[in-house]
Amino acid sequence: LKMASLVRRGLTEEGHAADVAPTGEEALWMAEAHPYDAIVLDVILPGRDGFETCRELRKAGVWSPVLMLTARDSVGDRVDGLDAGADDYLTKPFSLAELFARLRALTRRGVVERPTELVVGDLRLDPASRRVWRGGTEVPLSPKEFALLETFMRRPGQTLSRLQLIEHAW
Repeated sequence: LKMASLVRRGLTEEGHAADVAPTGEEALWMAEAHPYDAIVLDVILPGRDGFETCRELRKAGVWSPVLMLTARDSVGDRVDGLDAGADDYLTKPFSLAELFARLRALTRRGVVERPTELVVGDLRLDPASRRVWRGGTEVPLSPKEFALLETFMRRPGQTLSRLQLIEHAW
């Protein structure tokens, strides 16, 4: 909470409105109730951690850009955060100037719906885990089959040229 208060004070001094949620559950509730321009999310939260909170935000259709801010700095942690749906990942210690610059960059992009899983009909594809399900049954695919299916699912209803397939799947 001390770090969150410092970040909040820095943001308000820069002219931004900022809320603080003490738990992952409260962060999820607040983000569903209010359309934020960006969300700064710590990984280490009481109750639901930041990774799970981010996954739940995306499942709930909250597409505000998420910047993970944490002391957990291993490559695995960064990958987990980004695969959970975060748009950026900043480790502690950090400079407020860099945090503000990253937030400006995220908000310039605008909000775009970016589901962490692709769904077409009863077919579901998770690019992070490289797994596919039809209904409730997992479908084993080779790497090439997975790449082709992902290419088709990212462009539902479109006819793709041979060149497009080669560029995206090979």
